[in-house]
Amino acid sequence: MKKLTTLALVAVLVLSIVVAGCIGGGQSTETASATGSKSPATQSSETATFSGTITIYTGGTSGVYYPLGSKYAELLNKAGIKAKAVTSGASVSNAKAIGDGNAQAAIMQNDVAYYAYHGLYMFEGKPIKNLRGVAALYPETVQFVVRADSDIKSLQDLAGKKVAIGAPGSGTAVAAEQILKAAGVWDKIQKVNQDFSQAAQALKLGQIDAAVIVSGAPTPAITQIAVTTPVRVIPISDDVLNKLKSEGYIFYVRQVLPKDTYKGMTEDTPTLAVKAILVVSASLPDDVVYEMTKVLFDNVDALRAVHQKAKYISLDTALDGMSIPLHPGAYKYYEEKGLNVPDNIKPPSG
Repeated sequence: MKKLTTLALVAVLVLSIVVAGCIGGGQSTETASATGSKSPATQSSETATFSGTITIYTGGTSGVYYPLGSKYAELLNKAGIKAKAVTSGASVSNAKAIGDGNAQAAIMQNDVAYYAYHGLYMFEGKPIKNLRGVAALYPETVQFVVRADSDIKSLQDLAGKKVAIGAPGSGTAVAAEQILKAAGVWDKIQKVNQDFSQAAQALKLGQIDAAVIVSGAPTPAITQIAVTTPVRVIPISDDVLNKLKSEGYIFYVRQVLPKDTYKGMTEDTPTLAVKAILVVSASLPDDVVYEMTKVLFDNVDALRAVHQKAKYISLDTALDGMSIPLHPGAYKYYEEKGLNVPDNIKPPSG
């Protein structure tokens, strides 16, 4: 009798272990992936195994990138995609972070993304080939600013003038060179390297004749001096834009500044802009980036509540100024929405 009781206890113990093992295995197969689904059978095997956190590089806390990036990360988390936004040195730093794997997503200027992907200018000899595009967000305006009482009416009138072209090695300095070369006056100006705030003060004091600013408009540094020193923005013609496009600078887009942008402007002014774009690492699974793209456009109102620049985020302009190949996940989203994706930004084959 004692022997039978012992055997019965052993049988119960074995059965308990088997049942516990089955329950434990069931829990492990339902661990949520980056897309938040509890059933890997509905996803590709690549997405189902992705369980990391997407780190989004943005910019400084006083800029536009950080508040937008932070809200976007919040929206991704609500959708089941683990994400966090961090501050950074903006475009150049963000591209490098994608390259070295410290970031999986970032916001940056489309011209800087182009230089990074092709190994140009500040990325000379060090291309970052794992950059992939998701969406164009909003314009960062190219502004050739002069005092309102200046006799400079066109880019050609800058010949012989003292022009602040941006800080050395900056995206602004590169844009100034490209545009003024297209206008035929790059070699005819007196070049001064100054950042936005320095250039604004120098313009106010009459130490320079014009300042090149690449930033969302209105730019605070210019708005502040315009209170006492009214300013104008020099128009940029279609001829200059077309020449830039023909030379391969596909990241420039047309923008018209309203006449009330700055005190001193009396008419709407056609100029150019580069675009702030959302980029990701090529290593992210297609299904994850598809969901990231969907979350972006499904929640535009929430982003607009965070910063006024988000008013420009639209499916209609999602590919305007896109300067690098799209990620396959984003490409799939746009195909489903019926967008015509240009051949030069379709995902690389293979």
